[in-house]
Formats: sequence, C-alpha cells, structure tokens
Amino acid sequence: MADTPTIFTKTSAFSLAGVLAVGLVAYLGSKVFLPKNARWQDRYTFIWLAFDALIHFVFEGSFLWLSVFGRQVNISTGPFAEMWREYAAADFRWGVADPTVVALELLTVLGAGPLCCYILKQLANDDPARHYWLIVLSTAELYGGWMTFCPEWLTGSPNLNTSNALHFWVYLALMNTIWVFIPLWLMYDSYTHIAGALRSKQSSYKNKAA
Repeated sequence: MADTPTIFTKTSAFSLAGVLAVGLVAYLGSKVFLPKNARWQDRYTFIWLAFDALIHFVFEGSFLWLSVFGRQVNISTGPFAEMWREYAAADFRWGVADPTVVALELLTVLGAGPLCCYILKQLANDDPARHYWLIVLSTAELYGGWMTFCPEWLTGSPNLNTSNALHFWVYLALMNTIWVFIPLWLMYDSYTHIAGALRSKQSSYKNKAA
C-alpha cells in the first residue's frame, strides 16, 4: 500500500505560526500608534498595512535574498529556505528563482513594503493624503497578483501542484486571495473619501458662484 502523503509538517507549523506572529505584531501596533477613537476602518487598515509590510520585508524579503544571493530556494539552507521549499511544493517557480517571480518580488519588497510604512505614518498622523497612496498601493498589489498567476493559467498551470489540501487551500488560495479582496476594499473606502471631498469642494464653489 502506498504511503499517505503528509499534509501538515513541522515546516507548515513554523510557517503558519510566523504568519500569526506577524498578525499579532500588526494588531499590537494599531493599539500603540492609533488613538482609541479611530474609525474601525482606519484601525483595520493599519493592521493590514503593518501585516502587509512585515510579510513583504520578512517573508518575501527572505525569498528575494535566497533567490538573488543564494541563487535559488531549492539549494539554500536555513528555516526560511525550508519554508519556501514547502511553498514551492505548491508553486514550483518559487524554488528555482523564476525570473518573473523574482522581478515582481523586487517591486514588492523594495516598493510596496516601504510604501506600506509611509501610509502607516500617515494613518498615525491622520493625514487624509493617505487615501491617494492607498489606491496606488492597492493597484500595485492587485497587479502583482495578476502577473504572478495569469501567465501560469494561460499556459495550463504547469508549475502549480494542487494535490495537497494545505498547500492548495491555505498557501495558494487563502494566502493569495486576501491580497485581492482587501486591496479592493481599501480602494473602495479611499474612493469614497476622495470622491466625497471633491464633490464637497465642487459644491462649495458652485454655491459661492451662485
């Protein structure tokens, strides 16, 4: 009888515990840097941006380091290499330093990560200009996700392995779709603020001209 494939491993536990730890740090950061009377939308936005920045810097930053300076994840050593090898079991491109993936991660780690931190500063200062940058960031996140997976789908997904339930539903589905739905929500929330402010300004000009 063939052995039943292992779904959950020590590396799985290490990886998911790391994500939960990042989420906890992001939540505690919102408690420290935002006033207690902050809008619930702003509090959730702060938590997401802090979580987003840490994921980009710590997790994806480690992938970038291993792929650029260690040549690729599959021949590297250490806990982050083990973590990325597990993800690469679901999407093989991450194990071999696929140039498209590495190029996107360069933009993500060096661009989106610092932008998250800048918007966090704006949130802490209650600067309404953050809404413009939230739309810029969210657009970049959506584009990055699209360019990560669309070329793969168009070629029949030769690098995706969906046979492991944890890898498919958590690593591929959950961990990627949250970077779709949350940016879309942020774009909608920021649009209402920007459009509302512009319409109010336009109305005041019309009233003065009348």
